[in-house]
Amino acid sequence: MIDFAGQAAVVTGAGRGLGRLYALEMARRGAHIVVNDTGGTITGQGSDPSVADGVVDEIRLAGGSAVASFDSVASPEGGAAIVGAALDAFGRVDAVVSNAGIYEMAAIDKITPERWRDMLGVHLDGGFYVAQPAFTAMKAQGYGRFVFVASQMGAFGQHRNAAYASAKAGLIGLSNVVAQEGERHNILSNTILPIGATRMLDTTSDRRVTALEEQFFARIDPNRVVPLVVYFASRDCAASHHNVSSGAGRYGRAFMGLTEGWMADPDGPVPSVEDIAEHWSEIASTENFTVPMSSWEEILGICARLGIADGEA
Repeated sequence: MIDFAGQAAVVTGAGRGLGRLYALEMARRGAHIVVNDTGGTITGQGSDPSVADGVVDEIRLAGGSAVASFDSVASPEGGAAIVGAALDAFGRVDAVVSNAGIYEMAAIDKITPERWRDMLGVHLDGGFYVAQPAFTAMKAQGYGRFVFVASQMGAFGQHRNAAYASAKAGLIGLSNVVAQEGERHNILSNTILPIGATRMLDTTSDRRVTALEEQFFARIDPNRVVPLVVYFASRDCAASHHNVSSGAGRYGRAFMGLTEGWMADPDGPVPSVEDIAEHWSEIASTENFTVPMSSWEEILGICARLGIADGEA
């Protein structure tokens, strides 16, 4: 059985929905849990400490160990306080599930700058503000696991979700770098793209839900998302720098691939706009792709095609 005996985990946004389920399952498997949640609404208004306290009570009643944190992830001070709660209560932080978020749909020409900043502030800034102090603690102890909750919307896009999608896509970039910088310190980082029936679905109440959506919503039990997150957070996980979609019991890797594309003659003239148009089908082809694990890997691939040997210019 995969367990978290002797380990401490921070779960942000753990008072409701998927975050609560992550916290409960990790606690059931022996983790000491920091249940972080401001208790605000789905759009980020207000606060209610009973939301986090309620999950702590659930964990303790089941024989587990947990403390509550009511700090917002959206400031450096809040992020430090959340990680500090784990260090103060349990002496270490072994896993961070960066789940806290807010949600509000708006067309790109309708969203206000303030709401744009709010969305990035909670999701992307919040992911960083918790990750930085946690990474420092993990580096010192030589072990750590990060799970950033990204989204299909960030990976693939979705109408009326410019701010949310941008923030979630940013978490994918953050996780990639945490994975690279953490490798030598036994710190792994992955993202999950979850599909689960949570209170986010309530935002569709302003329009008619189609028959297809109704059937799909009935099949996306949020409990089916939990195993992947808990695996990524565990010491049994050896994977890093991955993005995995989870919904309705289907788990699949999502990745950005790089095709061979079209290579202009390196000794010829600078390609023209007309050259791009002429070779567009080769540039846009999805055949013969690789998945670079860093920007440097792409550069090395270009060097190979240019005939540039290692150490030469």
